[in-house]
Amino acid sequence: MPPPPTYTNRDQAVYDPAPVAFTSYPLSPALLQGLKELGYLETRPVQSAVIPYALAGDDVLASAETGSGKTVAFVLPILERLLREGAEPHGATRALILAPTRELAVQIEDTIQGLTYHTPQVTSVAVYGGVPMDPQDRALRAGVSIVVATPGRLMDHMRGGAVNFTGLGVLVLDEADRMMDMGFWPDVQRIVGTLPSERQTLLFSATLPDEVMRLSSAIVRIDARHFQLGRAGGPATSITHTVHTMPRSEKVEWLARFLRGAEGPTLVFVRTKSGADRVARDLARLGVRAVALHGDRSQSERMAAVEGFRGGRHRVLVATDLAARGLDIDGITHVVNFEVPDTPEAYVHRVGRTGRDRATGTAVTLVAPEELRALRALEKSVGLSLQ
Repeated sequence: MPPPPTYTNRDQAVYDPAPVAFTSYPLSPALLQGLKELGYLETRPVQSAVIPYALAGDDVLASAETGSGKTVAFVLPILERLLREGAEPHGATRALILAPTRELAVQIEDTIQGLTYHTPQVTSVAVYGGVPMDPQDRALRAGVSIVVATPGRLMDHMRGGAVNFTGLGVLVLDEADRMMDMGFWPDVQRIVGTLPSERQTLLFSATLPDEVMRLSSAIVRIDARHFQLGRAGGPATSITHTVHTMPRSEKVEWLARFLRGAEGPTLVFVRTKSGADRVARDLARLGVRAVALHGDRSQSERMAAVEGFRGGRHRVLVATDLAARGLDIDGITHVVNFEVPDTPEAYVHRVGRTGRDRATGTAVTLVAPEELRALRALEKSVGLSLQ
């Protein structure tokens, strides 16, 4: 096994470790087989940094760009730990993974299912809102090794007495900054308050602002390892950023022309749910295959929209920020900000949906004249010159 890097101070320079073959880690043959079948041969930077410490049982706080491969960085050590300790198909829950959105919870669960194809003794369930509680309740009461949950729905099950975390050994908080922005942190604190104090905690976030660090200090151990992967607080360097200025009334037609000439799937961000419906409808009228994704759509409609976009039936997904949290779709070539984002964090999260997995991507922002002041403030905050 390669020696773990020496990096514990969050104020040090950005850490960018070299890739490591997964076979060099002391992993169970069944997990190595699962990695191979999924096409995972070498680690990405966040995995190289986190996996050695996570395997050793240390607490970790890691800031990594969206699409950096962090899911495998925490799922793999959890699975190895469960296999070493002897997981049982209907035993006590040993690991809890909290995520801000149902889409992210489903994607984490998909990764677990893929990696555990050859380890049927490790079981898991995704727990999130928008679907009936009964199937989730039955799975929780029967006992599963890993629970992947959104905070609100998990609280519902806890109030119903369906959850038993007395044997829990690992807690993961994924996209901690998003959970804070979305108002979930009080629920997170209540959930953590019911967990065993003797546990391993892994916290991942696109950014680690002071507020996240302050609140996380009550959750992770004082000797937790800190990692900053990629440019602190900024988008991936593999993304090209462009700005196009036009009257607000001309944005849809300009976007339709742009999309006809662009290759690959495109994610368009808008501020409001009604705006998402309107832009998707106008693009379809202009001959562009587009579908809207927002919180007022049912779970089945949301899943159909995402799968239609992922499968190529729709070339364009028009989404609000909350609906797209945790959205993990390979191959997105362009991200378009239909309006200037309200915050630098929103810009970083939006454009991070492209330029993933060492691929290149393009971020386009459409700016009306009255938005120019907001654009200049965004440039200063993000550290980019958007021309």
